Amino acid sequence: MYLGPNAIHNLPAVRHASFARIIPNLAMKLLRVPAMMGMGMLGLVAYIQYQAGQGAAYAANLFGKATEAATGAASGAYEGAGGIFAQIGNGWAKTKDDVGGIKVEMPQWMKDIYEGKTSQEDGGSGGSGGPNEPKQSGSGAVGAGAATAGAFALDADGEEDERSPSEAAQDDQMMLLTRKMIEIRSLLQTIGQSDTLTLPSIVVVGSQSSGKSSVLEAIVGHEFLPKGSNMVTRRPIELTLVNTPRAHAEYGEFPALGLGKITDFSQIQKTLTDLNLAVPVEDCVSDDPIQLKIYSPNVPDLSLIDLPGYIQVEAFDQPTELKTKIQDLCDKYIQPPNVILAISAADVDLANSTALRASRRVDPRGERTIGVVTKMDLVDPVRGAQILADRNYPLRLGYVGVVCKVPRETKSLFSKGSANITSLITKNEASYFNAHPEIYGPDSTVTVGTSNLRKKLMHVLEATMSASLATTSEAIHQELAEATYEFKVQYNERSLSAESYLAESLDAFKHAFRAFSETFGRKEVRDIVKQELDQQVLNLLAQRYWNRPVESLRLADEVADSVQEQIENLPKADPEDPLWHLKLDASTSTLTKLGIGRLATSITAQALQESVQALIQQSTFSSHPFAVQTISQASSNILKELSYDTADELEICVKPYKYRVEVSPEEWRQGRENISQVLASELKDCECATRAVEEQLGGKRKAKDVLSFIDRVRKGEVVLEGNTAAGAGGFSAALLAKGREALFLRDRAAILRLRLTAIKSRQCSHPGPSNSNSTRYLCPEPFLDAVASKLTSTADLFLDAELLSKFYYQFPRKLEAEFRALDAQTVERYAREDPKVRRHLDVVRRKEMLEFVLKEMEGLRELERREGGRRLRGGKAMEREVGGKRKGWGIF
Repeated sequence: MYLGPNAIHNLPAVRHASFARIIPNLAMKLLRVPAMMGMGMLGLVAYIQYQAGQGAAYAANLFGKATEAATGAASGAYEGAGGIFAQIGNGWAKTKDDVGGIKVEMPQWMKDIYEGKTSQEDGGSGGSGGPNEPKQSGSGAVGAGAATAGAFALDADGEEDERSPSEAAQDDQMMLLTRKMIEIRSLLQTIGQSDTLTLPSIVVVGSQSSGKSSVLEAIVGHEFLPKGSNMVTRRPIELTLVNTPRAHAEYGEFPALGLGKITDFSQIQKTLTDLNLAVPVEDCVSDDPIQLKIYSPNVPDLSLIDLPGYIQVEAFDQPTELKTKIQDLCDKYIQPPNVILAISAADVDLANSTALRASRRVDPRGERTIGVVTKMDLVDPVRGAQILADRNYPLRLGYVGVVCKVPRETKSLFSKGSANITSLITKNEASYFNAHPEIYGPDSTVTVGTSNLRKKLMHVLEATMSASLATTSEAIHQELAEATYEFKVQYNERSLSAESYLAESLDAFKHAFRAFSETFGRKEVRDIVKQELDQQVLNLLAQRYWNRPVESLRLADEVADSVQEQIENLPKADPEDPLWHLKLDASTSTLTKLGIGRLATSITAQALQESVQALIQQSTFSSHPFAVQTISQASSNILKELSYDTADELEICVKPYKYRVEVSPEEWRQGRENISQVLASELKDCECATRAVEEQLGGKRKAKDVLSFIDRVRKGEVVLEGNTAAGAGGFSAALLAKGREALFLRDRAAILRLRLTAIKSRQCSHPGPSNSNSTRYLCPEPFLDAVASKLTSTADLFLDAELLSKFYYQFPRKLEAEFRALDAQTVERYAREDPKVRRHLDVVRRKEMLEFVLKEMEGLRELERREGGRRLRGGKAMEREVGGKRKGWGIF
């Protein structure tokens, strides 16, 4: 039995048909063949079903389209055969053998299916199919027009791709060039705010009830724009549509917000609503645009700007200046060279269209305005055709009539924006316009349908951008010349990037830190620790040997007087007196058990941290708060970590000194010299403080009178009666308080002079015999200083080995790791913290971006020349449609 290519001639061969509609018709055909061929054909259909599971979107276009009535009649038969298909799939090889003796000639298209010649093999790599996979036209892979079929919604229900292969290929090339120009436009937006460095966009204007949002959502295929009972759109929305033919999902991005890919369009709608409602009500509207990019195989490459809708009268809860502000905002965006998409409703006279009136103010000849008439189903078809052919408001780019609403019975399914609504809108439009073929048919002179609107927008945007390229290129050359001159004159052509600036700054800082590490070693640590211990020695001497502050105007304490007299007579005192033994032993114990490990480690770490801060202030990092914080935190963390172990280990090393300290003659001599300098410095500070108090008392004479009165009171020569809070002896309470301070300083200075004289005396010149400790009790100052020196020697040796060396090793490496781990955005933010560097970076970046854009433009021209020898046109935007038939769109 022979089956020729016309054996199933009842199936109309229509491209871009639905797979679900042809299978039932094919099943009915299979029921008419003999039983033996039935098994073979069922096996083929089973294989087709398998192929459909892997690439339904590609295989669907290989079959014809059946009528709606045939689909309903055959659906039951196909569902009954579904169970058979599943069982036949695994045993198909055996079935082939069973019928192998019969020669069957199959049509070539069916042989292609059987042999697995899918679009993935015939050309390029394609997706495995899915709800978001773009549908392909033709039997080849990405054949002519496949890229624009999904973008123009030509493969949706109700639309047919009637383009010739050459026209489809030209549309594909046009979309490629448009995409490149949109990319160039995005690059130009990042370069600067100059109006000359911009390529046009399509600005969408219309009143709040004109259906503006519905048109945009029909183009995108999703409900994503903010909606509400009151005015919701308060900011311009810069919408960039990017066609992704082989994408497996549709998603949106907010480049300025960094939210990543958002596949749920209801979330995009919520984000847009939040961003718009963030504009205060009293501000009405804002000219700060919201940037949104949508990537989908079902959208054309377009650059659109959605603006707040015009209003006629302000509501009672809206500001009175709202109407004016909206008009000013729209006027700002509809200026040349932008294309104006004026949205008007069919049930409103065009003479009352706010969008058309606004466009005529800036485009009186209608050369860059596209009129879109929505809600065409609300008027009589004849009236609708008259509106689209209106001559009172002629537009060179014409009018397009649309019905951009989702059928009511299915709209609830897409209320959350989870599915594409393009096919539903296209099907609904086709059902309405096809019902009036004499008015809206192919032979009519009007343009209707969202698909035609998409194509017109693509062609007009491409042509308008092409016409602006020459002017923009001249502006770029001029801007580049200025940037190059500034780069050469101000910066001596020194290239700079955020990464190189950070690397140079880090290298310079590490070099400075290395120089510091060579100058800050054991000697510096010893000086720091010894200075701190000297202060501790002075505190112990003051606590146990010297005078106390005068707290009140009372008789002097007999014990205090006794101590004062004893310290004055100490050089002549008995060395075996238990009082002096107790004082010195207690002072030595306090000094050795002070916690030298923690004290020495903390002050050394503090000195290192302060040195690091000084290095930061001397480096280029000083003008970068982020870097200052990073470096400071790194050094602090390292020192903190090292200090814990170092302090504990150092405390163990000085433990023997807590029980017994032996001082050699050389150590005594050094202690004597050092404590003499310390006491002399203390005496000098004491005398300076005394002079300062005398100035506060009103001079030496006044101070002498106050001190004389206090002395007489303390000796009992003057008896005070009652409370002295208000003063006494003719002196105020404040003067008496300062007088007590002066008295304390005077007595302290007298004691320091006595002790300096005693230390320099012959009695304190040596520690005495090794078997005698008498000298140390009569001269406690040199002994305590010698103990402090022993503690210091142990501490500086240990700190140099354990703290300094480890810090010098770890700190530069820690910085290297910290700064290398920074992401590009953080590095850029760091470099721009310095105004001079920011300006340098801006000049370099501007120059590089301008050079890159010029290179991209040259590549665009080369692409145009390579693809057809078509040349850039300046003023001519496109060839007009003649007699309702498109004769072709120019690339440039």
